[in-house]
Amino acid sequence: MTPLTQRRLRNFRANRRGWWSLWIFLVLFGLSLCAEVIANDRPLLVRYDGHFLFPVFVDYPESAVGGDLPTNADFRDPDLIAKIDAKGYMIWPPIPFADATINYDLRSPAPSPPDGVDWLGTDDQGRDVLARLIYGFRISVLFGLTLTIVSSVIGVAAGAIQGYYGGIVDIGFQRFMEIWSGLPVLYLLIILSSIVEPNFWWLLLIMLLFSWMSLVDLVRAEFLRARNFDYVRAARALGVGNPTIIWRHVLPNAMVATLTFLPFILNGSITTLTSLDFLGFGLPPGSPSLGELLAQGKANLQAPWLGLTAFLVLAVMLSLLIFIGEAVRDAFDPRKTG
Repeated sequence: MTPLTQRRLRNFRANRRGWWSLWIFLVLFGLSLCAEVIANDRPLLVRYDGHFLFPVFVDYPESAVGGDLPTNADFRDPDLIAKIDAKGYMIWPPIPFADATINYDLRSPAPSPPDGVDWLGTDDQGRDVLARLIYGFRISVLFGLTLTIVSSVIGVAAGAIQGYYGGIVDIGFQRFMEIWSGLPVLYLLIILSSIVEPNFWWLLLIMLLFSWMSLVDLVRAEFLRARNFDYVRAARALGVGNPTIIWRHVLPNAMVATLTFLPFILNGSITTLTSLDFLGFGLPPGSPSLGELLAQGKANLQAPWLGLTAFLVLAVMLSLLIFIGEAVRDAFDPRKTG
């Protein structure tokens, strides 16, 4: 590890708010990646007649646990539960509901308030809010990370080409970006959603068409500044090719400023998905989503736990990302000597 990297790590850790925000976010994201183990309508382990089954990972027919039908077993069926209890036992996840599981044993009409079974209550279709939050958190972060990484790669490459070559390449690309950025993104999403059914990958592709421009200006400015430095001229004089100069000599300097923006771009990507889901132009109906939960809170003002829960989760998640971004900015600040 170079002394420069060590200094940046010290600066990052010195920002205690950002350091702890990183760990809290990683723990929350790690738990959401294990959503099927934490919240599921299938037991983690079934012991029946001396055999061990793992329904959370494998589909089993009813006949495997004493049923009569060859169809997939419904482990919430009271008759099937009684047959399993007679010859074994079941170990359930901490939250015995998946994101789409409907609780038919509610004490009050849906949306029902929090109780000992549904810890954060249910939505207007009787689905457990906490289970949908865990799955929705995972989808939001994975969508944001994927969009941030892919759009950053495209944006950095476009900015590097513009800034390094300059001239007609730079001017032509700038005019194209001015036209492209002026297109109404929301209207395009509405039109496209009426043609194809939006899903995770369609939304990612559509948002990628516009989100790649966020880093172009920053990288372009860095390359315009560095392309006439002495070490770049020396590399050209030695016969080093342009791709090698861009990749080895100029890009590392440009990435310092770029990395400080990544947490904020991730923040914007998550907010964009949430906004689209809230407006009804995001993920397919029924998908676990923070935006869909916000929309339910707006439509069910008599159930304040819906809107408050979604708001608190979004506020905490976005605040953690902002704090991490501030710590990354401090880590790469050359004025902080550590």
